[in-house]
Amino acid sequence: MLYVNDLSLNIPETTKPRVVIIGGGFGGVNLAKNLSGKDFQIVMFDRQNYNGFWPMLYQVATAGLEPDAIAEPFRKMFDNGEDFHFRLVKITGVNPVTRTITTLIGELQYDYLVIATGTKSNFFGNESIKKFAFPLKRIPDALNLRSQLFQAFEQASLIRDEPLRQSMLNVVIAGAGPTGVELAGALAEMREHVLPGDYRGLDFEKMNIYLVEGNNRVLPLMSPESGSWSQQFLEKKGIIVKLGTRVEDYDGELARLSTGEEIPTQTLIWSAGVTGALIDGVPAESIENGRILVDQFNQVQGLPNIFAIGDIALMKSKKYPKGLPGVAQPAIQQGKHLAGNLARLLRRKPLKPFNYFNKGTLAVIGRNGAVGDLPGKLHLKGFFAWITWLFVHIYYLVGFRNKLVVFSNWIYRFFTYQRSNRLIIRPFVRQEDKAGQEFIRRYQED
Repeated sequence: MLYVNDLSLNIPETTKPRVVIIGGGFGGVNLAKNLSGKDFQIVMFDRQNYNGFWPMLYQVATAGLEPDAIAEPFRKMFDNGEDFHFRLVKITGVNPVTRTITTLIGELQYDYLVIATGTKSNFFGNESIKKFAFPLKRIPDALNLRSQLFQAFEQASLIRDEPLRQSMLNVVIAGAGPTGVELAGALAEMREHVLPGDYRGLDFEKMNIYLVEGNNRVLPLMSPESGSWSQQFLEKKGIIVKLGTRVEDYDGELARLSTGEEIPTQTLIWSAGVTGALIDGVPAESIENGRILVDQFNQVQGLPNIFAIGDIALMKSKKYPKGLPGVAQPAIQQGKHLAGNLARLLRRKPLKPFNYFNKGTLAVIGRNGAVGDLPGKLHLKGFFAWITWLFVHIYYLVGFRNKLVVFSNWIYRFFTYQRSNRLIIRPFVRQEDKAGQEFIRRYQED
């Protein structure tokens, strides 16, 4: 048996400055890639041993891709990295005074600390929604949602009670940002082209997909043109769009909306908000609206030698008074830029301020349907935006194998409409779901 007392971080001593990176997302990975192992010892911590391409997570959840097609192990990404060390350990706190980070198995001193922990789902204090809804932030979330969807269809094919069967077929998506819109479009395509052939005894014209958004348009962070076109595209696909509406409560069986409407459903997908994944030890005065305040050099306010990049960092400017948008590009650019600034610190040269270059935002809604807001107030929509989305996402995937797998999957689906990963590998059942537990016991236990 392995005991915590038997473990240690096992990081070799070094005479070089030690850069500790907490988080291996877009920001952390691009920082590590651009730091020189000859100049620094680089230590990365993450709660998972891989980097994922999260903009395509919804495709794992809707059976379009397997998880290993959008992920790459850190140890493979940095197998040639000089003086790079990865540890699959949770960080429990930071001590700016002693320049140490603490973990469950020990402490480690740093010369420079970079917090790149990203965000987590924000349930706005609603414990019931947190308990029963399905978030979509990590690969385990996507696999849980995939299992839930297909378990619901399997159970619906066995149920004679019409109201209960309908609740199995209803899917509610809270939040009409890119994740919610892309999920809704993918589910609509499954409903039209895949599920009727798999479950011939079910009438999928009765499957309702609700997209609920508290703002007055879908894709509220994109242009009004993109939001309007996307809503029309979704409604043509049969998505029920409810704007100016919030999901106020959910008990695992009934979603209650702010309008008073109640929707019976076994599947509520939560994409309605995120908040920063904060670390204990960062003082309250350095935090605002769940994110860490940083200056133009990504240095944390009031904390020398501690930096924050990506979604966790709140960098205000005249153009972005509420901080940079929580998308991949700011994290990628900040990671690369901070690597250069750390090298300047080492050589005692002045730091260069970070300037964000907005390359645009893309969202896909379904086959031949996407929208894009590009620099110069250029707006794309329809087939050309969809092709642009495909190639941009292939480009940013990590690893040649992943690019090839994803591209071949998309070609196959374009001609066949099929989603071949409709497997319930690990059944997902909540403790409170007695019906689900009985389903597993009767039909899947040895």
